[in-house]
Amino acid sequence: MLRFDQPTKLVLPLFVLATLLSSASAFAQIDLAGEWAARQQEDQPHRNPGPELGDYGGFPINKALRQKAESWDASILSQPERQAQPHPAQYSLRGGGGPNLHFAKIYNQLDHTLLAYQLQGLYGRADRVIWLDGRPHPSDFAEHTWDGFSTGVWDGDTLVVTTTHMKQGVIQRNGLASSPFGVMTEHIFRHGDYLTIFTSVDDPIFLDEPFVRTSNWVRNPNGELAAPQIFESTDELGNRPLGWVPHYPLGTHHSEFAEGHGLPFEATQGGKESMYPEYMLEIERLKKEDAAKSGKK
Repeated sequence: MLRFDQPTKLVLPLFVLATLLSSASAFAQIDLAGEWAARQQEDQPHRNPGPELGDYGGFPINKALRQKAESWDASILSQPERQAQPHPAQYSLRGGGGPNLHFAKIYNQLDHTLLAYQLQGLYGRADRVIWLDGRPHPSDFAEHTWDGFSTGVWDGDTLVVTTTHMKQGVIQRNGLASSPFGVMTEHIFRHGDYLTIFTSVDDPIFLDEPFVRTSNWVRNPNGELAAPQIFESTDELGNRPLGWVPHYPLGTHHSEFAEGHGLPFEATQGGKESMYPEYMLEIERLKKEDAAKSGKK
């Protein structure tokens, strides 16, 4: 037994160790609360004005998703039941107008422990709650929503967020989508006044490999979220019969993007191979192959 009249050379290390252990949890966490202004330098043309039809390069899509994307027509958003449709969680951080974000803290009113962050400012106000209290995800049979169900745990200074129960929704605004069986993992971290969210979507239905990307913000202490968008459904398809669904016929291939940018059509069709730098060699091979075919004609 350690006595107080014993030499202090043992007491001091024990005191330091206890102090470090008691403060480890607080040291591992960073404060995300406040206003964050979007930075759109990365993938800017794909975010605003938006990607072109047939531009699937760099996405690990399979044949099922490629067929779905080729039949997708943006006019479908003019249907009354879709005019108030928010961005899904898989895409909501990539909206054309930003989005600027506000991280709000949700506290337990009894003991003032941090229960969750609420992520506000997303298009259609599909604001997300990231639960930090260790609660489990719902049953596989639970309802799927636009914001999904998110839980977060700290890994050092990074908040790792897992989101399930998301509705089927776009990951790119030209028809590429994630199915309701997709799971999204986000790593949220700060470097000074800059915030980065690394997103990975794993989807066994539409993707051959996880689809990853990063999005960036800068702290904006004087920022203020815009008022919520006002949706009003109107008849935008008055010249169409009741029940008509905008689409391109099965078997459609959008070659305009490839032709407009001087690329081989195959190089624009995505697939897991197109994610990696060495695919540039394949593009050069396809160009030579197309040139040789043109020379024979």
